[in-house]
Amino acid sequence: MANGLAVSVLDLVGMRAGESAGSAIARSVDLAQHVEQLGYKRYWLAEHHSIAGLACSATPVLIGHVAAATKTIRVGSGGVMLPNHAPLVVAEQFGTLEALYPGRIDLGLGRAPGGDFQTMRALRRDLGQTGDDFPALLEELRTYLGPEKPGQAVKAIPGQGSNVPITLLGSSGFSAQLAGRLGLPFAFAAHFAPEYLYTAAQLYREHFRPSEMLRAPYFIVAVQVIAAETDAAAQRLFTTPQQRFLRLIRNQPVELLPPLDSMEPLWQDWERAAVQSKLGAAIVGSDATVKAGLEKLVRDTEANEVIAVTDTYEHADRLRSYQRLAAIAATIMTPAAPSVLAEA
Repeated sequence: MANGLAVSVLDLVGMRAGESAGSAIARSVDLAQHVEQLGYKRYWLAEHHSIAGLACSATPVLIGHVAAATKTIRVGSGGVMLPNHAPLVVAEQFGTLEALYPGRIDLGLGRAPGGDFQTMRALRRDLGQTGDDFPALLEELRTYLGPEKPGQAVKAIPGQGSNVPITLLGSSGFSAQLAGRLGLPFAFAAHFAPEYLYTAAQLYREHFRPSEMLRAPYFIVAVQVIAAETDAAAQRLFTTPQQRFLRLIRNQPVELLPPLDSMEPLWQDWERAAVQSKLGAAIVGSDATVKAGLEKLVRDTEANEVIAVTDTYEHADRLRSYQRLAAIAATIMTPAAPSVLAEA
C-alpha cells in the first residue's frame, strides 16, 4: 500500500457473551499479525473502562503484548485518555515500550474519561474536570518524552529523550485546533462522532503551524468499515456493531452479538435514529461500494490515512474484511504524505 491510501486498524478488543478477556485478546493478536502481512501502517488499541464487553482498559499492556507478537507494524494507543493518568506515568510506560520496540510505538492521546462519572471517581479523576487542563497535561508529558531540559528535576526513565510520536485524538474541534497549533498529527473519531468530522478537519488545517515533528497537516480519520462480497452480506455483518451501539444506549453490556437479517424488531424509532447518527460515517458494502465510500471520504476531508474499526461476530469475517480493505486502499491514490522528522 506504499502508493495507495494508508490504512490502519483501531481495535476495542470486543468480547462475545460469556467469552474470557484472554480469548478476545488472542483474536486481536491474530488480527494484528494478519494485517501486518497485508501492509497496514499501524495497529491502535483504545482505552475504555468499566464497559462490559470490551477488554481494552489496560492499553499500554495490550500494546506491549501486540508489539511482541508482531515485527514491523507500528503499535500504539487510540488512545490513552491523558486526564486519567499522571503524565509522568504515561511517559514511563511509553518510554519503556519504545525501548523494547524501537521505532514502532505510537502515543495517541485523548481527553475524554473513557467511562462514566463513577468510573472517573474510581480513576481518581476530579468529577469537575472538563478537559480544559488537557493542554497543560500534554505539555508536561512532552517535557518527559523530549530532551532533558537544564535544571529539570523530574525525569521519565525510560522515556526522557525517546520522542515517542504523539497524535492527538478528538471528536470535536478542541483537539483539532490544539493539534494544529502544536504541529501534531490529528485523528478524528468519526466511528462514533461523524457529525463533527468536516468541521474538525477544516479547523485542524486552518490552525496548523509547522513544527519540528510535522511540516504539513497529517489528518487521520477513524471510521467503521465492513467489506464483504456483496452489499447485502456486508450490511448483515454490520448489524453486529449496530447492536453494540443500541446496547450502549440502553446501558447494557456491549459484547459482540451474532449478525441479524434485520434490526427492525429490536429498536424503537428514536433508538434507530440515535444508532444511525453514531454510525453515520460507516462505510459498509461490497468492494465497489467501500472504494467509492473511501474515495469520497478522502476527497471531502483530505485525509492522509484511514484507521478502520471493523467489529464482526465471526473472526474470519473480520479478517476477510481487512483483507478486502487492504486491496481496495492500494487502488486509491492520495497526495504524498507530508515529510516528518518523527514518524506520523
